[in-house]
Amino acid sequence: MSREVLPTPEVLRPWIAGIGSVWVGDVPSEPFVHLPEAATKVVVRTGEHGTRSALVVGPRARASYHRGKRRASCVELRLAPGTVRPLLGIPAVDLVGRAVQLGELPAPFARQLAEVLGRLEPEEALAHLAEVLPERLAAATDPSRTELVRAGVDAMSVRTGRTPVHVGDVARELAVSERQLRNLFAEGVGLSPKHYARINRVRTVLDHAPTCSWAELAAAIGYYDQSHMTTDFRTLMGVPPRSYFTGRLPDATPCQAIRRS
Repeated sequence: MSREVLPTPEVLRPWIAGIGSVWVGDVPSEPFVHLPEAATKVVVRTGEHGTRSALVVGPRARASYHRGKRRASCVELRLAPGTVRPLLGIPAVDLVGRAVQLGELPAPFARQLAEVLGRLEPEEALAHLAEVLPERLAAATDPSRTELVRAGVDAMSVRTGRTPVHVGDVARELAVSERQLRNLFAEGVGLSPKHYARINRVRTVLDHAPTCSWAELAAAIGYYDQSHMTTDFRTLMGVPPRSYFTGRLPDATPCQAIRRS
């Protein structure tokens, strides 16, 4: 399996947090890992025989391990916080743990987009999105709610030299109640602020584990101690960090069929 980060057109950056491609050749010997994911993605998948489909993959609360993928390529558009409802017509929380056909979602524009993405090559599709998305999303977005949810996401994320702050502190900083903050996250991200922060920190462990000791990493990203980090990692990844990085993974299961709306 190979992954590549693709450039995001400047005009799409308020709405698309990142674009990547994934390619899987013959059946790999190692399980295919779906990592915990706090973002919703629009995925254009090209199958073994060239069949193309457009899917929406919602936030994933925990990792899963699968076998059976072969000869498929995907272009993944990771939606920025607050983009799901304006683009797809539903709150992000309705997509948690799901993969659905883009054309089956309620927003008329989602159905139009599915048709376009299903017939255009990736480069042509990105050019089309850069042309039509900004105006449509700007008209459908509540700027104040989007600004609040993005400020909350930033505050709950790990940054160099800064660890996530507590939910109550974020709510006070944004001048909203904790309940309002949870509602903003449910609609704009799909997860609670606390679960978003857990996924963000575990993903940081995955990114930086080779660079320093477990204890140093735990302290740097805001865990109480190494034991706290290990517990969080095991909860979301199914195994503790040492097991994961030495290849002792949970049993892989067959890839699931797409769950329809």
